[in-house]
Amino acid sequence: MKIILGSQSENRKSVLADAGYVFDILVPGIDEKAIRHENLYEIPLRLAKAKAEALLPKIQEPALLITADQVIVWNGELREKPADLVEARRFLETFSGSEHPAECVNGIQVTHTGTGKSILEREISKVFFSKIPQENIEAFLVTGVGMQKAGGFDIRHPLITPFVRMEGTLESVLGLPMDIVERCMKELT
Repeated sequence: MKIILGSQSENRKSVLADAGYVFDILVPGIDEKAIRHENLYEIPLRLAKAKAEALLPKIQEPALLITADQVIVWNGELREKPADLVEARRFLETFSGSEHPAECVNGIQVTHTGTGKSILEREISKVFFSKIPQENIEAFLVTGVGMQKAGGFDIRHPLITPFVRMEGTLESVLGLPMDIVERCMKELT
């Protein structure tokens, strides 16, 4: 069955491709900042659902549509993509050596466009940071990589990798937990 990834995230594209899937990409084009909830753990679920709702009218054939979103929650604070370098630096400096993990909260929806049935799931992985040297933080900020990532970090980057420990899968931290995606796909076909 045809697979459509409803996301422009490079991380999600690479996770799905690395898992061996061939897929099309559709970009939902929704205003993600307009979708809020007092419970931060609900936001990625609402975003994944809104992305699917925006894309379904554009899909005319039976397919499995995968939509997802991720937010980072740290010590009760929502951390999306940093607004600027000042915020990106603050994120990294407060993650560094903190007893609080960065919680990677994923909302994943898989929809069978032929039947209209869908499954919406939440999955949380945790990233713990040891003390990151300030020179690593500054060098990482210069790369610009963190500006495109929820929470402002990339655990695969060599300036950050030595200072992180994960609870959960790399795919989940990258924004597309394949164990959940594949289970949902199987249940819907």
